[in-house]
Amino acid sequence: MSTLLVMLLCVMAFAGLALATSRQQRELFGRALSPAATCGLRASGWLGLLIALGLLVAGRGWAAGLVCYSGCTSLAAALVYLGLIIQARRTTPH
Repeated sequence: MSTLLVMLLCVMAFAGLALATSRQQRELFGRALSPAATCGLRASGWLGLLIALGLLVAGRGWAAGLVCYSGCTSLAAALVYLGLIIQARRTTPH
């Protein structure tokens, strides 16, 4: 399995988890989403991370798969966090 595809999956999963928080919902959408939508975002985020883990372990074995997963999740979380910071700075008046 391509590491780039797993990386994209991790970024999407962390974005879903970030959007499941009420703070990000208020900042990005101007209101809180419904509890069902929030639960769906949270569930899809965790499911995406589990699928990414399964793909890497199946393709590389437990040792290398877990190391690659750790790197992918770290980089994906940093990218999502950086994106949220950039978005907040663009919308905040100076």
